[in-house]
Amino acid sequence: MTCIVAVDAGTTGVRALVIDHAGQVTDIAYRELAQYFPRPGWVEHDATEIIDHVRATLLEVAGRIAERGERVAALGITNQRETVVAWDRSTGAPLHRAIVWQDKRTRGHCRSLREAGHLDLVRSRTGLMLDSYFSATKMAWLAEHGALSSTPVGDLALGTVDSWVLWHLSGAEHGGVFATDPTNASRTLLYDIDEGAWSDELCALFGVERAVLADVRPSCGRFAVVSAAALGDGGRGLAGVPISGIAGDQQAALFGQACFASGMVKATYGTGSFVLANVGAKRPPPPAGLLTTVAWDLGGHGGEGGPLAYALEGSAFVSGAAIQWLRDGLAVIERSEDMGPLAGSVADSGGVYVVPAFTGMGSPWWDESARGTITGITRGAGRAQLARATVEAMAYQVRAMVEAMVAATGTPVSELRVDGGASAMDLLLSLQADQLATCVARPTSIETTALGAATLAGLAEGVWDSLDELSARWSLDARFEPAADRTIPDALYAAWQRAVERARHWAREDEAQG
Repeated sequence: MTCIVAVDAGTTGVRALVIDHAGQVTDIAYRELAQYFPRPGWVEHDATEIIDHVRATLLEVAGRIAERGERVAALGITNQRETVVAWDRSTGAPLHRAIVWQDKRTRGHCRSLREAGHLDLVRSRTGLMLDSYFSATKMAWLAEHGALSSTPVGDLALGTVDSWVLWHLSGAEHGGVFATDPTNASRTLLYDIDEGAWSDELCALFGVERAVLADVRPSCGRFAVVSAAALGDGGRGLAGVPISGIAGDQQAALFGQACFASGMVKATYGTGSFVLANVGAKRPPPPAGLLTTVAWDLGGHGGEGGPLAYALEGSAFVSGAAIQWLRDGLAVIERSEDMGPLAGSVADSGGVYVVPAFTGMGSPWWDESARGTITGITRGAGRAQLARATVEAMAYQVRAMVEAMVAATGTPVSELRVDGGASAMDLLLSLQADQLATCVARPTSIETTALGAATLAGLAEGVWDSLDELSARWSLDARFEPAADRTIPDALYAAWQRAVERARHWAREDEAQG
């Protein structure tokens, strides 16, 4: 019996998952990742903890794989995107804590670049916004503040989390493979998504040396094999296993949802909420409020559709993170699993509206000065109303992104495929269907981020023969149909938009500049 292993190095934790030939998750190991907030608006991770968790989760599932007598055919990697890790390739030592995609310390740098007239160049080459969300200004900050000064350029690595994980698993003790894929490279502000290469012009704009960036290889294809020393004796069953699929988490989820045809759309409710629409092999110009990004590069495994696909993307920075805040910051819930029952215990939010703009607002507003806001509080509001308003906000954010996509493409969404931890909440998906006036479909496995990495790796190694075979393995768990009457959903959304206007432009001028 063969299986695929996927490493999912996410924002709140690291998972190792085992996927069988039917595309079903059969085993999982998880470690939560510590979050560091050294200053308001700053978010960091310990890069050493990330790789320690990768090793621990892989060793855990490797032991059970050995007990079952299974053989691992391939390993895939998916990761939180835009987060930057800097390390010395001669010693393997991180040079600073990883600067997380949510981090806003470079707002001032981004604003200066916009005021200097560089936005059109960045949008045309990368499909992105000049926003501290992306990697390049984080890299520039590390250089400016001396974190990189003691490391020769030849030894310096500036990479996204996938590159950090690959480098270790492929054998950091003898150099490791320093590579990434186009889905991650396209989130840095340094990668020309038309040319399919790092841009010398953009590297010069942000002050990043091309020599410190990873090689860019197709998302589907052999990057390396797992080093015998990477996991020690406990991971012997993984030694020599090909690492053959890499994709950023949202593109991996699009692939795992089998959204292979142009026009198919998925939403992931993770730390943030992300809506991606497959727009095919021809890259469209980036629409107002949205991003154009690389969906995947299948190399020689693309079949008739060709290797490359692009996506339109909407990004909401805080979604599941708001649930974590209610749990850890306010003690409104004891466990994340309590959110659905508490929110469902009341018929409505009692007029309470939450705008979870803890780190500014993404699509379609792109307002870094927005801040989290709760409006409509009355004496009758309690824990349940606050929980329901938070769940409703997740649905409202996705509606805003989908409406922006429909306006840009002129094509209505006939079905939204959903995944991520919060998609287990029937209440959320029912609200989402009502807000979009379209069907919402949840697959049998909501671990589609890991599934996407696994199927990319399995496709590269011949476990599956084609995209058609993978598409046939997508299976439905539940379908949520919208209410016929639009009156209440539209009124609730209009009220939430009023709350959004109160959350916007909130930060002081000096804070907004970082």
